[in-house]
Parts: sequence; C-alpha cells; structure tokens
Amino acid sequence: MMTIKPVVVKIGGNEIDDPVFLGNLAGVIANMATPVVIVHGGGKEISNMQQEFGIKPRYLDGVRVTDAASLAVVEIVLCGIVNKRVVGKLTAGGVNAQGMSGADQGIVRAEKMIHETMDMGYTGQVKSVRSDLLLEMLAQGITPVIAPVCLGDYCHFNVNADHVAGAIAAAINASSVIFLTNVEGVLHKQSVVATMTPKEAELFIASEVISGGMIPKVRTALGVLEKGVPQAVITNLHGVSNQSGTIFHIL
Repeated sequence: MMTIKPVVVKIGGNEIDDPVFLGNLAGVIANMATPVVIVHGGGKEISNMQQEFGIKPRYLDGVRVTDAASLAVVEIVLCGIVNKRVVGKLTAGGVNAQGMSGADQGIVRAEKMIHETMDMGYTGQVKSVRSDLLLEMLAQGITPVIAPVCLGDYCHFNVNADHVAGAIAAAINASSVIFLTNVEGVLHKQSVVATMTPKEAELFIASEVISGGMIPKVRTALGVLEKGVPQAVITNLHGVSNQSGTIFHIL
C-alpha cells in the first residue's frame, strides 16, 4: 500500500511539441518525491492534422466536437505521435514512463457527452476510472502517461484532458492536480497569488484581475476541487521544481 499520496500532472498542448520543454519536464518529474500520473493533451497538433485532411476543427463551449473522421485524427495524434514523444523524452530523462490511452485495460471509461443544441459525436465525458490499475503501476515505480482517448461501450471517445486529469486524481485519492502552463500562476499587481479559495477566484474573475485565457484555467482548477481533490495548482515547470505557483484549495 502506498504511504505517499500521488500527484496528477496535466500537460497542455501548447508546449508538448517542444523538445526542450519535454527534456526539462523529464528532469522535473524524475526529481519529484511523490508518485506521478501524467495526463496530456495535444489540441494544437490535432487541429493542424485535421486541417491537413481537410477537416475544419469545430468547438462548442470550448470543447472539441469529434465526428468519426476527427476521432481517427485524435487517436493518431494523441495515442501515437504525442504519447510516444512524451514517453520517449521521459524515459531518456530517467523516468520509468509507460504510455497508454484511457482505453487501455479500460483505465478510463467514458460515455457520450450530451449537449442540448448539438450532437457531440465521439466527444465523451468520464464515466469511471480503474484506480486499482493505476495505483498498482505507481506502487511498482511506473509513471503512467495517459492520452485522453477513453473506452466507451461500443467505441472510443475523445475526452477533455483536463477532465480526465481531475477524474483520475479523485479516483486515486491524489493530493493535488498540477496544471502545467507557460505562466507561473495567477498574477495580481505583477506578483503571483500564492493561494486562492473558490470564493476569492470568483471575486478576481468578477473584478477582471483574472481575465482572458486565465479564466478557463482557473475554472478547470476549481472543477478539480469540486471532485474532492484537496488542491489544484496552476504553474510552470519552474514552479513545480520550487513548489510555487497558484494553489487553489477549499478552506
């Protein structure tokens, strides 16, 4: 039985094609004292490949609408190109990484996302997580690297990587979800806000201290707290090393 609670690290798609970033990531993960589960996205590369195949990327409320052709692209990019790139860099950096998708062994099961105004196709939402398998891997010193293509009853589903990270964290009783970004955290008067409660976050959004692209990042962090995870962190690689950034928690 594990005595140290694991941490879930979610990597976005903006820097995941940068070999320097991935090399630095490997060093940071290798030096972490806690067991780690990594969940990654890859939205930028998915959109690029969609356009190469003549498929126009479509979104609804910030979520990718995934038709059959787009699902094939998602699987190629996330399960093949991105997952193996990340695993290769981590392994070269001394991390005992194992790549997989949520569909492998049914680690993450999903169901179709229902929307009132649009058929979301093969866009899904998390239904369940096999925490037993993930905890067994962590106990063996393996770092799972998970692409958010998840298992449905009759098909695969493309699930938002942030939501997969939150669901996994809740299932394995993680101490934290770290959302890696290219910024050091939420800034106020040019300084990083070290801690923030949901109420404080809403006040910062209302007063436009938190604005633009930081709003969905903060909303995602708050969503993790709602799943019962004690804290969520928005930070960059330097912040992970120094245990800094903006920590969201419930009083």
